[in-house]
Amino acid sequence: MLVESDRAGLAGEIVATARLAWPIVLSNLAQIAITTTDVVMMGWLGPEALAAGTLGANLYFAFFVVGLGLAMAPPALMAQALGRRCHAVAEVRRSLRMGLWLVALAMAPVMVVLWFAGPVLAALGQAPALVDAAAEYVRAMMWGLVPFLWFMVLRGFTAALERPRPALFVSLAGVVFNAFSNWVLMFGKLGAPALGLLGAGISSSLSSVLMCAALAAICVTTRPFRRFAILGRLWRPHWRRLAELARVGAPIAGALFFEVTVFNAAVFLIGLISARELAAHAIAIQLASVTFMVPMGLGQAATVRVGLAAGAGNAAGVGRAGWVALGLGTLFMATMAALFLTIPGVFVAGFLDLRAEGAGEVAALAERLLGLAGLFQVADGAQAIAAGALRGLKDTRVPMLFAGLGYWVFGLPTGAALAFLAGWGAYGIWVGFVVGLGIVAALLVSRWSRRESLGLMRRSSPLFPQSAKGSAGEGSFREYSIAQNAPP
Repeated sequence: MLVESDRAGLAGEIVATARLAWPIVLSNLAQIAITTTDVVMMGWLGPEALAAGTLGANLYFAFFVVGLGLAMAPPALMAQALGRRCHAVAEVRRSLRMGLWLVALAMAPVMVVLWFAGPVLAALGQAPALVDAAAEYVRAMMWGLVPFLWFMVLRGFTAALERPRPALFVSLAGVVFNAFSNWVLMFGKLGAPALGLLGAGISSSLSSVLMCAALAAICVTTRPFRRFAILGRLWRPHWRRLAELARVGAPIAGALFFEVTVFNAAVFLIGLISARELAAHAIAIQLASVTFMVPMGLGQAATVRVGLAAGAGNAAGVGRAGWVALGLGTLFMATMAALFLTIPGVFVAGFLDLRAEGAGEVAALAERLLGLAGLFQVADGAQAIAAGALRGLKDTRVPMLFAGLGYWVFGLPTGAALAFLAGWGAYGIWVGFVVGLGIVAALLVSRWSRRESLGLMRRSSPLFPQSAKGSAGEGSFREYSIAQNAPP
C-alpha cells in the first residue's frame, strides 16, 4: 500500500516523464512521418515502385541502426553526469563531442557498402527489375546518413537537459520540407524533372542535412544550450570518453541491428514470394512503425530519467522512472492493438490508389498483416521501454543478447518455416514477429524488475550503497530537478 510520500513521488514522476516524453514522442512521429510520406508517395507511383523502395530502404536501415544505436549512448552518460552535478558542462560537452565523432567514424565504411547496394541486393536474390530502382534510391539517400545521426546526437543532448522541444520543432519542419521536396522531385512539379524513387532519395538527404544544421544552430545560439559551447574543442579527441561511448553504444547498436535486420530479412524473404505481398508488408510495417514511435520516445525519456536518478544515487527514483514509463507505454500500445484488430481497413486505405492494378489484393493482405501487428503491439512497446530504462543504468550488453536470441533464434526461423514450409507466405513471417517480440519483451522486463538483485545500479553509479536500497543521494537529485525546472 502506498504511503502519501510514495503517491506524491509517483505522481511527480508521471508528470516529469510525460513532460519529457511528449516532445520526444512527437519528434519520433515527425521523423517516421518522413519515411511514411515516402512510402505513401511511392505507393502512388505503383506497387512495383513501392516494392523497390521498400527493398532499398530496408538495406539502408540495416546499417543505419548501427549508427542510431551509437547515437543513443551519449544521453545516458550526459544524464548521469547531470544527476551527479547539475552544472557538469565539460562532462556533457565531452560526451556530445565524442558522440558526434563516434557516429561519423562508424558510418564511413557503411557509406562504401551502400554505394554498392545493387550488387548486394542482387546477391540476396531479389528481382533484377526491383534491384536497379532500389539501388538508385539508396545511393541518393545515403548522403543524409551522417547528418541525420548527428541530429540524433544533438537531440539526445537536448533531451538530457530535459529541454526536447527545439528538436520537435525542427523535426516538424523536416516533415513539411520532405513532403514538399518529394512532390517536386518525384513527380516533376514546378518545372523539375520527374525523378521517381531517385527524387525521394534526394529529398530525404536534403531533409537530414537541413534538420542537423537547424538544431545545431539552436544549440549554439539559444539558452540553456549555449552555455555548453558544444562546438568548443570539436576537433580535439578524448579517447577515454570515446571508448566509454563505444562500450555503451556498441551493444545498443547490436540490439537494434538484431531487431531491425530481422524485419529486413523478412522483407527479403517476402520479396522472394511476390511483389504484391512485399507491398502489403510495406504498408503494414509502416503503420506498426508509427505506433512504435510512442514507446520508443518513452524509452528515450526513461533513459534520461533513470540516468538522472542513477547519477544522483537515488534508487527509489530509478525504480519509479522505469515503471512509470512502462505503464504509460503499455496503456498506449494496448489501445492501438484494439484499433488494429478491429478497424484495420481505416489505416490501410490512405496508402494505395485502389484503382491501380492489383491494389485491392495488396490492401486485403495488408489488413490481415495489420491484425497480427495488433497482437504484438504491447510486447513491442514493453521491450522498447525496458531497454531504454536499462540504458539509463548503462546496461546494454545482456539486452543485446536477449535481442539476438528472441529475434534470430526463435522469431525469424519460426516465421520462415511458416512462410515456406507451411505455405503461409507473408502471414507466416508476421507470426514469427509475434513470437520474437514476445520473448524479447519478457526477458527485458524481467531483467529490469531484478535490477537490484543483479547489481545493475551499483555497477552503474558509485553513489549507490552496497544494498542499493532506500534513496541515497535524493537531496542532490532534488536540487538538480529544481535547477532544471527553473526559468533559463
